[in-house]
Amino acid sequence: MERCGWSTTDPLYVAYHDEEWGVPVFDDLKLFEFLILEGAQAGLSWLTILKKRPAYREAFAGFDPERVAAFDEARIAALTANPGIVRNRRKIEGAVQNARAFLEVQEQFGSFADYVWRFVGGVPRQNAWRRLEDVPARTPESEAMSRDLVRRGFRFAGPTICYAFMQAVGMVNDHLVTCFRHREVAELASACRRPVNPPALRSAAPPGVPSPQP
Repeated sequence: MERCGWSTTDPLYVAYHDEEWGVPVFDDLKLFEFLILEGAQAGLSWLTILKKRPAYREAFAGFDPERVAAFDEARIAALTANPGIVRNRRKIEGAVQNARAFLEVQEQFGSFADYVWRFVGGVPRQNAWRRLEDVPARTPESEAMSRDLVRRGFRFAGPTICYAFMQAVGMVNDHLVTCFRHREVAELASACRRPVNPPALRSAAPPGVPSPQP
């Protein structure tokens, strides 16, 4: 059974590759979880974050954006002393700010899923990479997403982080075609379509990339 080369042989990494990566996610709590974890990963390996994931779930109130948005200075200070997570104050403060921005997006669009899936037109993009080196680190869609998230007050939302998020939550299928999960994820994606009404393009968005600005 062939897998994407990045999954290595670590059981935790293999399970993540085989069961989660690239599977379309439309649940807001799960999307918020990946938003927090992808921001925490910046400069670190994803395996490091996977190992800390249970501690993150406990530290960040089960990834409940309403509860995280209410974290005060004392709670943030306590998190900087938590050995189970990445104790980078900027990342912790960024997670709290992102929770607040996340709630604003929910208020405006009805759900974060309705907002974020607009960047791929509500349909998971199916790629056909044959080599790991062919997989991009960023795309016009992730750049448009990054610009809009930053405009809305999100932190740790650069285009590379955004693309990693898009890969994780199945907005794109970047399993190599030689990987057994490519076909499985494609079949899952074929049954998924998020109804969206992409608004008119803004001049800042690349051609063909709908901006979610109402």
